[in-house]
Amino acid sequence: MKKLFYNLLLLFTVAVQAQLQSPSEFTPGYGSQVSYYHELENYFNHLTENSDYILKKQYGYTYQDRSLNAYYISTPQNLKELEDIRKNHLYQIGMLAEKPVKVNDKAIVWLSFNVHGNEPGAAESAMSVAFELINPNNKRTKEWLENTIVILDPCLNPDGYSRYGNWLRDVTGQMLHPGHTDREHMEPWPGGRQNHYAYDLNRDWAWQTQAESQQRIKLYNKWMPMVHVDVHEMGYNEPYFFPPAAEPMHEYITQAQKDFHMAIGEMTSKRFDLKGWNYYTRERFDLFYPSYGDTYPSFNGAVGMTYEQGGIGAGRAVVMSNGNVLTLQDRIDHHTEAVLTAVETASWQKDKLVKNFREYFKEAQDKPKGKYSTYVIKNSGKTQQLAELLERNNIQFTFANDTKKLDGYSYMDNDDRDFTVEPNDLIINVKQPKAILTQVLFESAPKLTDSLSYDITAWALPYAYGVESYALKNSFKIKTKAKVNYKGKLDFERVYAYYIPWNGRASAKTLSCLLKSGIKVRSARKASSFRGIKIKPGDLIVLKGDNQNMYDFKNNMDMLLESKPDYEVMESGFSLEGGDLGGESYPLLNAPKVLLLAGEGVSATDFGQAWFYFDQMIEYPLSIIDIRNVNRVDFSQFTTIVLADGYYDLDENQKDKLDGFIADGGKVIAIGNALTVFEDRSGYSLTRFASEADKMAEMERREEETLEARFMDYKNAERRSISEAVPGAVIENVIDKSHPLSYGLGNKYFSLKTSDMHYQLLKDVWNVAYVPQNYISFGFIGKNLKKNLENTVTFAVEQKGKGQVIYMVDNPLFRGFWENGNLLFSNAVFLVD
Repeated sequence: MKKLFYNLLLLFTVAVQAQLQSPSEFTPGYGSQVSYYHELENYFNHLTENSDYILKKQYGYTYQDRSLNAYYISTPQNLKELEDIRKNHLYQIGMLAEKPVKVNDKAIVWLSFNVHGNEPGAAESAMSVAFELINPNNKRTKEWLENTIVILDPCLNPDGYSRYGNWLRDVTGQMLHPGHTDREHMEPWPGGRQNHYAYDLNRDWAWQTQAESQQRIKLYNKWMPMVHVDVHEMGYNEPYFFPPAAEPMHEYITQAQKDFHMAIGEMTSKRFDLKGWNYYTRERFDLFYPSYGDTYPSFNGAVGMTYEQGGIGAGRAVVMSNGNVLTLQDRIDHHTEAVLTAVETASWQKDKLVKNFREYFKEAQDKPKGKYSTYVIKNSGKTQQLAELLERNNIQFTFANDTKKLDGYSYMDNDDRDFTVEPNDLIINVKQPKAILTQVLFESAPKLTDSLSYDITAWALPYAYGVESYALKNSFKIKTKAKVNYKGKLDFERVYAYYIPWNGRASAKTLSCLLKSGIKVRSARKASSFRGIKIKPGDLIVLKGDNQNMYDFKNNMDMLLESKPDYEVMESGFSLEGGDLGGESYPLLNAPKVLLLAGEGVSATDFGQAWFYFDQMIEYPLSIIDIRNVNRVDFSQFTTIVLADGYYDLDENQKDKLDGFIADGGKVIAIGNALTVFEDRSGYSLTRFASEADKMAEMERREEETLEARFMDYKNAERRSISEAVPGAVIENVIDKSHPLSYGLGNKYFSLKTSDMHYQLLKDVWNVAYVPQNYISFGFIGKNLKKNLENTVTFAVEQKGKGQVIYMVDNPLFRGFWENGNLLFSNAVFLVD
């Protein structure tokens, strides 16, 4: 009987092995050509259909309707208990109140591949990693899975991956072209790195502006992994990078997280040493900016890690600087070995991982690391947008339901002062599971251990949202509620007009909806008072008298304003103070007809931010043309042209065409390096220096520095170079609150500056926002640049003929998360005339 059972078991095992195919057996051309996305999906479907070691979880769709999938890989028994394992894990860290069924602890490891579409070695290796984990012949991996749950996401960016892969298929033939001059090494604009809207998803983990990020983090928060591996590629001449990470490391990165990094480094280096593969650690890739695939997990208790293989621009094969040919199969092999080593390390360190993870959350709540234990954000239209971000990150908050006088650190004043908590103000108590992430997102001045950082060095949400906010060292007691309650509408006998506050992104989206519906809208140009309503500059007014052809005015307006609950109905246009609704202080707004330029020379990500703003944030129509087709476009069909950051190689005829468009009443919004189209051109006031004396003084300063540099050493050259740089810092701006470009922004504007571009205050223009002397700043700014930024303009408006140019030195749409910047850009599009 035993012999019969053994023979049946052997036959079953042989049958399974015959059915379960490796990637190279299943996918044509695997390792020699980038797979189509459907081929990647088909392979994972093959694995799930032929193995009980893997389960599929579809968690969403991309903007192009490709499916987003994660796969749970472990032993069949663990997969049967998967939900109990998940609940027990969350319960132990305080993120689940109900006590679940007790199960044995497991190491939870999340593997993310191909957040950048043109790094295909990552997604290709995901197939190999998955196969080796469930391969019946691989006894080592089966041992790891006894105490490990692996969550594998083979492609975080299917749209970008498909764009790159489809292009590569189109431009390659049977023969390899490892030389650098073949077109398969020259990816065209916009490239496959970003998602559909040209957003870099690897900078979007915390902000979650994109659909892919929102859906992924929703699943991530349901699991809260202990280890997260983020698999990338970089320039093809680079050796492999794996942890430990580089400085600067955020001060909240724990010793336990660093220790695991070191264990990974030691284990992986041994594997690479045996194979003679080049690698490096502790260089370039730091753990500071909180919205990466390594830092975001780190601030959520996990050991977050970046893995980088040389490969961008390599196509199928390329000759490296050392003379070796790097193939796609090489990239797959390197990633597979490194990622499997990470799973192995997590498995044998399971007990330590579980213990450290739970201690991380306990200590974060019992003994908060940061200076402050409570945050108060005053109620405004932008506060609701902030609340949505907190919800997406599983950060707990409440709203005040009473009044209380307190004192605390004022973000806007950068000093302590008294303030009053009022009903509907948002309150965040740090003593919660997401304590560390909360403190990181709200810290005004993150501590830098090294000024050579990979990304922006300040990001505090109160500045990003432009909301009056306070940080308190202690908690306080006050009545609270779960959501904002809007006051009842004013009583009225008749409908004369609708009042809509201009106080955030929802206002711009509402205006977009009204204009698309053909409704005539006015905008306040000065403060006025009416019965029960105080109108501020920028607030919107819809007069019944302007829309006499509109059927059932009240019911239609109520329906259109359903998503903007702070509107009011007005029964009279007669003001108690200020201007009447029919006066010159309430001009009609024209529905802009917008053109956005795209193509070579334009920054793909900055173009994408503008496109996403119109298409998704406010849902307003725009036309997009490639810059090479400018001569074919009749500019008179448009009222507004947007030039995203980039280098515009326009000839004189094209510049003259743009000049004529502006002179005839058109509006150009120029961002970042697009300003060079107008810099030092006849008829425009945009110039770097306000006077020849200022220009000469700067030239003399640079000459002195050049002379001093003769005595400087070579090894510190990189550090000296950043004295003129700003990787990303928050900078205070004085604003002209009377100008439409500044409506709704608050008393001052904090700009996120990500380049050293600066212009002294301009002559004969409206310098609407500028950096004052002795300005407040947060994050790293090179010492030479910091002084030179004083009295420089950030946003300005120049009248030219009947039209205007809006100069945006800093990008208000940066990564889509700078909400006060989104409102400022809305002002430029709709309110500036």
